[in-house]
Amino acid sequence: MRKKLVAGNWKMNTTADEAVKLAKEIKARLTGFNGAELLICPPYINLIPVHKVIEKSVIKLGSQDLYYEKSGAFTSGISGEMLKSAGCHYVIVGHSERRAIFGDTDELINKKLQAALGIGLIPILCIGEKLEDREAGLTEKVIESQLDGALMGFPTDWMSNMVIGYEPVWAIGTGKTATPEQAESSHKFIREKLTRDFGNQVADELTILYGGSVNSDNSDALIAENNIDGFLVGGASLKAESFEKIARSASK
Repeated sequence: MRKKLVAGNWKMNTTADEAVKLAKEIKARLTGFNGAELLICPPYINLIPVHKVIEKSVIKLGSQDLYYEKSGAFTSGISGEMLKSAGCHYVIVGHSERRAIFGDTDELINKKLQAALGIGLIPILCIGEKLEDREAGLTEKVIESQLDGALMGFPTDWMSNMVIGYEPVWAIGTGKTATPEQAESSHKFIREKLTRDFGNQVADELTILYGGSVNSDNSDALIAENNIDGFLVGGASLKAESFEKIARSASK
């Protein structure tokens, strides 16, 4: 059975005090929860104080990005080793905001994935199409291209330590959400491509998350689809109550 995962991406939100408060609230609401793996990804500066809150709980810590070098003269860069030392188990790689705002290319994402896997972090590879791509009927072409670029040269055995997050760019932070049918169609395509590239076992066992304006009102319908294994949650992860409701949806 594929692992279910609900990950909260806090993006560039929360001061240190706010992050600790939110982590405590989420921890209190989900103590003893075992219906899915839980993950929160605060900003770099808040990783260590948040880890102190959740380290003995069911909630794991993740980072929103990393740089692929281990150390050196890379001002503002954060390495996988640094993230592990802060308590991280996961790292988000290739989020659409990293691609669009910071210029992350498929080649760079490929290097980041290799760096994460090499240090024992579980990467969540984000992929997804823009609105103009969907309207032009290019959704599957874009997904295929992003997967090919990000996973170029990857041996099959690497894939068991990864998660994929499908996030249609047009639904991220816009209040628009892919219908369950639209999301399922893309998730199914991703799994079919993984079957072609890496075999049935990888495709059957790899966790694929949906992201894109996920909230407590639509999570039940989305998780009911066969190929949706959990969520990468943005704004709704900044409120303990809504994150709890989404987590409990995933356990159904």
